Amino acid sequence: MGKERRKPIAPYMAVGLSTVVYGISKRADIKRNLATIEDAIHGAMSVVGINMPVKIIALSEGAMTGFTDECFDMPHSVAARDLFIEVPGEETDFLGRLAKHYETFIIGQSKARWPEVIKDRFFNTMFIIDPKGKVVHKAAKNMIWCREHSCTPHDVYDLWIEKFGETLEAFYPVLKTEDIGSIGTICCSDGEYPEAVRALAFNGAEVVYRPSEAVPMTTSSYPGGGGWMIQNRGHAQFNSVYMICPNVGPVYIHPGMKHPFDISGGNSHIVDYLGNVISYSASGYNSVVAAIIDIEALRNFRTMNLNSNWIKDMRMELFRKMYEKPLHPKNLWIDKEPMGNEEVDKVYRGNIEKLIERGTYTPPANDFEGCKYIPAALDPADEEWENVKHLWDGWEDEE
Repeated sequence: MGKERRKPIAPYMAVGLSTVVYGISKRADIKRNLATIEDAIHGAMSVVGINMPVKIIALSEGAMTGFTDECFDMPHSVAARDLFIEVPGEETDFLGRLAKHYETFIIGQSKARWPEVIKDRFFNTMFIIDPKGKVVHKAAKNMIWCREHSCTPHDVYDLWIEKFGETLEAFYPVLKTEDIGSIGTICCSDGEYPEAVRALAFNGAEVVYRPSEAVPMTTSSYPGGGGWMIQNRGHAQFNSVYMICPNVGPVYIHPGMKHPFDISGGNSHIVDYLGNVISYSASGYNSVVAAIIDIEALRNFRTMNLNSNWIKDMRMELFRKMYEKPLHPKNLWIDKEPMGNEEVDKVYRGNIEKLIERGTYTPPANDFEGCKYIPAALDPADEEWENVKHLWDGWEDEE
């Protein structure tokens, strides 16, 4: 069998950054978080860059915007219009200047509009900027948690496949480079499902970016990392990939807070293709994880091995039937915008009922009330975004 001759990829350093974040009330507020990110990049490059050349800088989920839309149950179309960005856009241009200066790739996340698919919607979006400062990869989060208001490709499935096709690449694209190997991107809840990284691996991914997870998933075991780390070590080991997993730092949910709230509990890490944790930070307060990525060693492991490069042994036909019967409804938000928390809860409850009807779940002997949405505001008027956004009044004067 003939093999294409390639120039070898030198080992390089990957950096994951955790930064303190201010929630935003409008797109212009992102500049404050970008300033923090820039300081962190300068700091990381000055400290880490003297050990090995840094070729990847990975930001956490929420590093640019925080989680205002989720915390305050904002109407989706209002958040899409007032809070979020385009990719590429002025924010990625800002980061592109740093990528070009430091001759590195920057991987990031932001909720962003995709007007080429559908107007008045935002998607949780991952992007990669190359050392020339250009956006060379863009992907949407496919699996969201029940309090996230983002639209997903599955929520507008017919429009998505009309634009991008129905291939695996349409939902799990991989950037293939001569400099750092092949990079795939998922985000937070995506990684709760083993299929996500497996899909990227089948598309050739060698390094997978999975930013951020919240408590209790990050603090559910000792000494650290919880289920989030267990998942990422499993993803790495099952698929022979590196996992780069920076967690968001403490968040000022609104600028009037005296102290930020550590919603994610730190525990950033990088995992190698054997499932070993090769960098770890308990703190998420403007902190860094850094580790050497050796793409050629990974490629040798994948191609020389006859045992623990598991993906080669997949008996595809055995698993195909598992996915033939739909569960979560598709095309939910083509004709109407994503609903608020209380209404969306009914969709997820409906999924549980389907699993009971199919015999997948066995209901408990006693029927207790489950989780439900309880707004933080004591006065219903305080839930309205027009009133909530006054929490940001005077913020610009303090900067």
